Amino acid sequence: MKLTSMLLALAFVAAVSVAHADDAPAPAPAAAPAAAPAAGQQKHPRRHEVNKRLNNQKKRVEAGEKNGSLTQAQGDQINKEDAHIRQEEKNMAAKDGGHITKKEQHKLNRQENRVSRQIKRDEKKNKAGDAAAAPAPAPAPAQ
Repeated sequence: MKLTSMLLALAFVAAVSVAHADDAPAPAPAAAPAAAPAAGQQKHPRRHEVNKRLNNQKKRVEAGEKNGSLTQAQGDQINKEDAHIRQEEKNMAAKDGGHITKKEQHKLNRQENRVSRQIKRDEKKNKAGDAAAAPAPAPAPAQ
């Protein structure tokens, strides 16, 4: 008996709400609410950490090209690898509502570590090549 009364009351409230909603003017649409969460999703801690590392590596490459410790070709290759990692991060986040899992973050970090080591190897190789190509200093004159 109580259940029947409650169901009837609930049905009545629902019917009144629907009838009232038909009389009320439609609310104005919100101004692009979908765009705001996308920008905010970038601030997810795991995504932020991955993207911060990618940005740091980009700065390292730019500085290396500028000071000559990396060639243009080496910088282009490293930037290509970083772009691949960045796209993979975006794809991972897109499938999970703007977040990446710890496992995905770990995978991206391993890839970034590999690229970071490549930067170091290239810089070291170029430095060693410059030292080998430089002429040996002339001996000091005997007095």
